[in-house]
Amino acid sequence: MNMIEVPLHAVAHGRAGDKGNRSNISLVVYQPTAWEYLRDQVTEDKVLAVFRHKGASNVKRHDLPTMGAFNFVIDDALEGGVNGSLGIDGHGKTLSFLLLGEISVRLPESCLPENSPYARS
Repeated sequence: MNMIEVPLHAVAHGRAGDKGNRSNISLVVYQPTAWEYLRDQVTEDKVLAVFRHKGASNVKRHDLPTMGAFNFVIDDALEGGVNGSLGIDGHGKTLSFLLLGEISVRLPESCLPENSPYARS
């Protein structure tokens, strides 16, 4: 099995939303075979580390295996929320891009989408 390390965005896409000072990020794999590898590597602790600089205090991951997805609920990540934040993105809509770019995963090359620029062969 040819294993490869790639940024998370190479094997999944994300969407983010908010509720008060809580960010909600969905992570959805492109290929169903990638889900189990992400389950083991994209942990609550790793996600918390990505958002700690924003004041995040806790992360809860909800696994959605039949959808090939995860939902991360990140407490205190929005600098007070829409009405309290001085940040440009008070809703946290761009936070999924931060997650997708900051975490790398190791998985079989076969988990990459077709025509991926990360494929070695």
